[in-house]
Amino acid sequence: MDSGRSVEGKNLTIYDIAKEAGVSAATVSRVLTNNANVRPEKKERILKLIEKYNFKPNAMARGLSDTKSKIIGIIAADVRNPFYSQVFVACEQAARKRGYTVLLCNSLGERELEMEQLEMLHEQRVDAMIQLGGRVDDLASDIEYVEHVNKLINTVPMVVTGKLEGTQCYQVRIDAMKAMELLMEHLISLGHEKIALIGGRRNVLSTYEKFLRYKQILVKNQIPYREEMVAPDGSYDDLTAYEQMNNMLEQEILPTAVIAINDFSASGIMRSILEHGYRIPQDISLVSYDNTYITELLMPKLTSVDYNYEKFGEMLVDSAISAVEGKEVQLLRMVEPTLVVRESSGKARTETSDKKE
Repeated sequence: MDSGRSVEGKNLTIYDIAKEAGVSAATVSRVLTNNANVRPEKKERILKLIEKYNFKPNAMARGLSDTKSKIIGIIAADVRNPFYSQVFVACEQAARKRGYTVLLCNSLGERELEMEQLEMLHEQRVDAMIQLGGRVDDLASDIEYVEHVNKLINTVPMVVTGKLEGTQCYQVRIDAMKAMELLMEHLISLGHEKIALIGGRRNVLSTYEKFLRYKQILVKNQIPYREEMVAPDGSYDDLTAYEQMNNMLEQEILPTAVIAINDFSASGIMRSILEHGYRIPQDISLVSYDNTYITELLMPKLTSVDYNYEKFGEMLVDSAISAVEGKEVQLLRMVEPTLVVRESSGKARTETSDKKE
């Protein structure tokens, strides 16, 4: 494809220059074609390597900046969860508007599978990668996973919905603490003090941030923190949340309101509350996160935090494409949540009505 002095017994390619310079192959090509859209410090590194190896690309290499695949690879933690399916659809629509197609991988939250899918997308020569959940949601970033990602992002930019400490991945994250504030302020304004928190794992960044903000808001409002009102680490599915709500009610721990970690979990919590003979919201209010289609299917309809999925998808795709095009991209962009109030939340019951009739 291109030629220059050999390195370790092979002809030097544009990809070798890109790897050593810590940039994408497209960036090297832009330097070779005197494209102005390259940062001076990157251009200097590339030019030094070109001189060092007496690198002389052929015509095909010089035109590499125009030979994009126009494909964005997307890895989702679990598309069966309506949150991930809605984010993916939003990304797909945003990409189509920009002339790109998407390639979806479903990792099921499995670390090894995520790593395999990253390699596969890289081999498929996607222009950029977006990871929704999985290892990028970890409170403490997995060192081996970080090292694996670092081997790839020199040539393929990557956008994540969480964080990967030790990488230069672009982040588009939901403001989890603001999301908790919206729910807590809503419930406290309705007179609730016995507020339970159910679902999720605290080794997940967003869940941990929500838990911290939950405690902070209780203190701020002079409401005592009750450990029994917070379910132990569980998961993000309906069955686990159903069982945790059952355990709480069977131990006669009776909140006036419950915050579910997502709409999926809320459906299991609602089932448990109703099976125990309580009414929603007259006896127990129920609120949630994600504002997926599930909120309109439940009876009563579910109060939930929304993320404006259309804008969320546009932010993810814009960060990815801007990085591909060598434009300046914010390393961190935050998604501002909003609260959609429906029928499942109401005024707190009085102490005299704590028992079922």
